[in-house]
Amino acid sequence: MYVCSCFGITEQQVEQHAQDGACTPRQIASACKAGTDCGGCVRRIQALLGRGACPRREQIAQRPPVLVTAAAPEGLPRRLDDAA
Repeated sequence: MYVCSCFGITEQQVEQHAQDGACTPRQIASACKAGTDCGGCVRRIQALLGRGACPRREQIAQRPPVLVTAAAPEGLPRRLDDAA
């Protein structure tokens, strides 16, 4: 069955792109243009992605969380109490 009639993209094609690592409608759009014309298929793509397992999502879920701190730009204090 067609998901995107604008570009002739089928459910099977969306599922294949998801198996290849596309886990969001934007990534599906990058892979095959589905959802980039009228946008009427984006919700259907979201539903298809929500139903199946996403290999990238599973890999990300298995990683330990990463804490990132931003460095203060040169010349600015790193903390407010360093400004005095």
